[in-house]
Amino acid sequence: MNISTYTVKPKLPPVLEPLEEIANNLWLSWNYDAVQLFIRLDYDSWLLSKQSPVRTLGMVSQERLAKTAVDDSYLAALKEVNDRFQDYKKGETWYRGDHKEVVAYFSMEYGMDASLPIYSGGLGILSGDHMKTSSDLGLPLVGIGLLYRQGYFKQMLNADGFQQEGYPENDWYNMPVELKNGKDGQPLKISVDLAGSQAVAQIWEVKVGRSSLYLLDTNIEENTQDIRNVTAALYGGDKETRMQQEILLGIGGIRALRALGINPAATHMNEGHSAFLGLERVREVMEEKGFTFNEALEAVWPTNIFTTHTPVPAGHERFEITMMDKYFRSWPQVLGISWKDFLALGRIHAGDERETFCMTVLALKMAAYANGVARLHGVVSRDMWKDLWPGLPLSEVPIAHVTNGVHPRTWISSGMLDLLDRYFGPHFEDKPTDLEVWERMDRISDEELWRTHERRRERLVAFVRERMYEQYKRTGVAGNRMRQAEDALSPYALTLCFARRFATYKRGNLLLRDPERLLRLVRDNDRPVQLIFAGKAHPHDIPGKELIREIIHFADKYDVSSRIVFVENYDMNVGKYLTSGGDVWLNTPRRPMEASGTSGMKAAMNGVLNCSILDGWWDEAYNPEVGWAIGHGEEYLDEKLQDDVESKALYDLLEREIVPLFYQRGRDGLPREWIKRMKECMKQIGQSMSFHRTLMDYSNMFYFPALENYRRIVKDNYAVSKSLASYFAKLQQSWGSLKIAKIESNAKPVMQRGDTLTVTAFIDLGTVKPEEVLVELYYGNITSSLHEITDANKTEMKWIKSEGSLNLYQICVECNDTGMQGHTVRILPKHEALVHPYRSGFIKWA
Repeated sequence: MNISTYTVKPKLPPVLEPLEEIANNLWLSWNYDAVQLFIRLDYDSWLLSKQSPVRTLGMVSQERLAKTAVDDSYLAALKEVNDRFQDYKKGETWYRGDHKEVVAYFSMEYGMDASLPIYSGGLGILSGDHMKTSSDLGLPLVGIGLLYRQGYFKQMLNADGFQQEGYPENDWYNMPVELKNGKDGQPLKISVDLAGSQAVAQIWEVKVGRSSLYLLDTNIEENTQDIRNVTAALYGGDKETRMQQEILLGIGGIRALRALGINPAATHMNEGHSAFLGLERVREVMEEKGFTFNEALEAVWPTNIFTTHTPVPAGHERFEITMMDKYFRSWPQVLGISWKDFLALGRIHAGDERETFCMTVLALKMAAYANGVARLHGVVSRDMWKDLWPGLPLSEVPIAHVTNGVHPRTWISSGMLDLLDRYFGPHFEDKPTDLEVWERMDRISDEELWRTHERRRERLVAFVRERMYEQYKRTGVAGNRMRQAEDALSPYALTLCFARRFATYKRGNLLLRDPERLLRLVRDNDRPVQLIFAGKAHPHDIPGKELIREIIHFADKYDVSSRIVFVENYDMNVGKYLTSGGDVWLNTPRRPMEASGTSGMKAAMNGVLNCSILDGWWDEAYNPEVGWAIGHGEEYLDEKLQDDVESKALYDLLEREIVPLFYQRGRDGLPREWIKRMKECMKQIGQSMSFHRTLMDYSNMFYFPALENYRRIVKDNYAVSKSLASYFAKLQQSWGSLKIAKIESNAKPVMQRGDTLTVTAFIDLGTVKPEEVLVELYYGNITSSLHEITDANKTEMKWIKSEGSLNLYQICVECNDTGMQGHTVRILPKHEALVHPYRSGFIKWA
């Protein structure tokens, strides 16, 4: 069948034309008054569109548009919103530099608004907040991702409470995405090789305030059906589909930026999915400059940033060598290296032919800058990947941490935001990087804060009842159960919320371990407690699905379905109701398996108090003024014992502290002590966990140094990179013969604090010059086992002279610490162009 296609757009009266630009920019996703314009335009269309502004515009009748065009109240609201939108786009920002060179941010998913369902969970929500905050800060950053025809699955629970999946198709022509065309007016396209087949992708743009996100789409006529399916579904298909998606994201993403005329001076890999971009960037430099692989790698390495999110080994993408052979067999020839050396880029142990190819390893080897997403996760990540830097002390493994945050104006409810804007002033919106504004929480009266929160709880209860009614109706439930949905939950009861991906290590059923204690809490008519659960299990995760069913069966078995509720199809919309309307946010992972987590931050900024295991972000944010900790950060070998101990600790907290504090009311009916904690929670978490703090950290620690590295590298036509490659080639040949012959010092069995310790090292450098290595004194406290130095200090030793074949280095340091002390000497690479001296295989200890 030959079908001619064309796009039909709504015909807006001239005075309403600003609505089209606003609808197509996700700035509205964190500006509720902009969303209100579409709700006011036609409420029925808004509901039918599933809260999509673009689709709403297309559904509203011309008659309704004509009436609105002469509504002075509506036009005044439109003008006010549009003026703010235009001012925002042109306004002064935190970043004052130019945008000639950009940071390209690569992520497999982006969660920015319910109207653009190309996300599954935490990683996508984080990427969405990253893009929004980048817009607020005015950073020279663009996003790269994939445009999934089906996005992530829709969760439906059957009558037995078992999760089923639906995959609705996305209609891009009624969503806030725009196809990018070239100068010839035709769609811009790029291609990548997928095991001998050329996959062609077109490029779509999503406008996010001042920033842009570009998405690749293979669902076009040039491709065969199997290639068209590469962007069919997020995390869909098999391992081969995953390989194809990651080639398209990494390699295709770089090519898309080139096609758009954008220079990715630095790249940020958000998880290992996009790590193949490192290969493409190296290939580009080799082709452009005629460089060797090592020379090109030294040009690219200082401008790559990698963030790992996964503390669980199984969560790191690995491909069998047969799969690598199928898709990358031609690449060693392109890069001028052997097949063995190519595979070594993705292996911890380069010579182990049984080891699979790991995307995280590739990213770590390709990037000068790497980080985990919370302080504890940084510790876990350094331990997980320490074997990539053999001989390097764990504390020096070059993986830092930047603790995640959330975009406040996206996640704080509209009612609470109105309250904060009123008391914080315009500074709160106009200068989001001034986090001291949260100190103004004390200006808000207890009464106003509590009433605002109570209204959010009322809305949450109404929302959940509506969802329950729809679910029961769909599954054929009738009679009493349908009536039960109409009065389930109480708008006045203490409400605990648990919402996240249902994986077994997150322990969504921890609270069910002692039915008697739990039922005593939820059946207490004087001080009632109610629980709302939500979350999806991965389609192939049967144990995760069983957890969901266990919760639903528990509520049915003990006839507490009106007090313990599971809300199906957890997404951004559901998340906003829960994080703003609950009273306590529960989080019960097995420490240290939660990398960071961000839902608790969203809750905290709405005044919802956290009760959580000391894991992820809560491990560093917790103090008794802002919530509760389950346990004291213990880690267990026996999981059953851990579940028993921590579930009892949770019941104790609820019975002895949380429930009594919530229901401790004065004459005016206000829980003053609870409100005091709410204020302190909002103040502290608002400052420390705002994504504006997160992105300023990324900028100062990684983005700005990487962009400066790029300018330095290209300034001398990549001479620095050639010099560095030549340096390491020479060092590689000589490293084995370097020798620390002896160490002398004036150390006595007992030294006094304030004494000067003088250490001299005699080093055989062979053909290496003294200025080509970093010789360090490594000193500090000695552990009781006398095997290692802890809390080490490092000081560069000064070259003094040559004595025959040996080079004499010396340093004087003051004895400041007491107790058993020790020192040794080590050698590391030293070159003016090195970002840091920690290169795999290049460390020599005395």
